[in-house]
Amino acid sequence: MRAVVVREFGGIEKAALGEMPKPEPKAGEVMIEVHAVSVNFVDLVMMSGTYQFKPTLPFIPGKLPVGIVTAVGAGVTRFKPGDHALLMAESSSFAEFSVMPENQCIKLPPNLPFEEAASMALVYDTAYFALKDRGRIAPGETVLVLGATGGVGLAAIQLAKAFGGKVFAAVSSKSKEDIVRDAGADAIVDLSVPDLHESLRQQVFALTGKKGVDIVVDMLGGDIFDAAVRALAWCGRLIVIGFASGRIPSLKMNYVLVKNIEVSGMQVSDYRKRRPQDMQAAFADIYRLHAEGKLKPLPTKAYPLEQFADALRDIKDRKVRGRIVLKMRS
Repeated sequence: MRAVVVREFGGIEKAALGEMPKPEPKAGEVMIEVHAVSVNFVDLVMMSGTYQFKPTLPFIPGKLPVGIVTAVGAGVTRFKPGDHALLMAESSSFAEFSVMPENQCIKLPPNLPFEEAASMALVYDTAYFALKDRGRIAPGETVLVLGATGGVGLAAIQLAKAFGGKVFAAVSSKSKEDIVRDAGADAIVDLSVPDLHESLRQQVFALTGKKGVDIVVDMLGGDIFDAAVRALAWCGRLIVIGFASGRIPSLKMNYVLVKNIEVSGMQVSDYRKRRPQDMQAAFADIYRLHAEGKLKPLPTKAYPLEQFADALRDIKDRKVRGRIVLKMRS
């Protein structure tokens, strides 16, 4: 089968389109013919060999492919050939076929287009657990989304609105305001203003009557994390998802104590591994909200598999407004 193959850890140039053996489902496994898969920053981290676990070389990158079930192993009861499925694969997804255990497979609504399902994967589930599990969002609460124009950020805006929250989207330039407002943001927080350490809190206080926000969803870290902590309300919750700005921040715990705030991490891969039943329930809820019209397609740019390197470079160079997807088939 055709696949993107990494034979040596490093940059995008270390990956090449090649041939790999087609997998076959063992007992309890489901195989799909992959139709689409999202491209994510984490793919670059895994390809570099600096991810939290190193795959065995050679390996196929790519997470959470979607497609049509072509075969199932002995003992599989929830899937049959012809079903549409999302596989909770940590890698091996930039390929024409992929296999996972049944409990790591999600049944897709049959009318959900594959490109749209792929663009939702990894970002809606991440935002869902950040808001629901770590943030314990309640109707009427305020949410500040950092990194709001990325996939997780846009998903967090839509989900927070669906859960009854009021959302402030933090953007680095006015040219990005349209995409977050289209996702449902109630107000904009400008990250390009001078003295962000003070001005971010001032902007949030102006929007909340000096109360601060109940929840911060942070994909950026660095100086923006430092400023956002100061914008939390009493008993506020800050969820750390990533450090796209480059610096892993630290926090003085006396501030946590005085304001009764919580800072928690959100690493979605462990939910797939440790609590697959919760992941099944989360996607069922996400697809329900989508069917009800409370979630809408994210801006998505699709590339054919042959142009995987261009897709990865767009991710690396931050040319993304929304999502990038690889299409395996027309």
